Amino acid sequence: MDRLSGKVAIVTGAAAGIGLATAKVFAREGASVMMTDCDTVSGEAAARELARFGTVHFEQHDVASEANWRLIINATMQRFGPPNILVNNAGIQLTRGLEETTLDDWRRVFSVNAEGTFIGTRVAVESMKDRGGSIINVCSTYSMVADGLNAAYCASKAASRHFTKAAALYCADRKYNIRVNAVHPGVVMTPMLEREIAAVTADRGLPDTSAVESEWGRICPLGIGEASDIADGILYLASDESKYVTGSDLVIDGGHIIR
Repeated sequence: MDRLSGKVAIVTGAAAGIGLATAKVFAREGASVMMTDCDTVSGEAAARELARFGTVHFEQHDVASEANWRLIINATMQRFGPPNILVNNAGIQLTRGLEETTLDDWRRVFSVNAEGTFIGTRVAVESMKDRGGSIINVCSTYSMVADGLNAAYCASKAASRHFTKAAALYCADRKYNIRVNAVHPGVVMTPMLEREIAAVTADRGLPDTSAVESEWGRICPLGIGEASDIADGILYLASDESKYVTGSDLVIDGGHIIR
């Protein structure tokens, strides 16, 4: 259990879901983990829980704020040392028809999903370029396929996906020894999906969530995944086992995009 021994990692959106599962496996594998999230109550509770697996700390974080990003980098360096790993996992989803999606809606989704990834990658490169590191951007299969009720989400994740490749080239061209890769989850049972299922269930006036959950499960041939399925793939990209991998798309989707 030492695939990340001696490494320092920052994981955003770590209070729940994929971020929490990633922080857990990182701590188990020997990394010192800075967990960040906008949800302070859940984030601090999660850090207390994960302390039994390894070295973790939580900080409140608005990923759309460059100033806040610099505070996170500084806090990480003061507590653990310079980061070797960044997981840009924080994200938001907006399920809404195109005509009902306002410009403010669009900008809010992009501020977190695309701009947050851009800012985090840029400040991480500044801090890693003398030592090397691994940056993993959690995108989505909806960066590759579209959904008519998720225009802003699909577009923001597609932007993050293509940005990942540009950042990988930039770091490789400058011999920074920083790898930048994207992970694309399919349908995964996280609090975000649970809220989505509950909202659709309420809109339809159904007695329980089983019918809507089954609909989501049919999107992927292997059904709905677990957060740990994605965290295991992120671990590979964070570790030295993937030292020759950059600018890549790791799809972990239960067959979503081949449906």
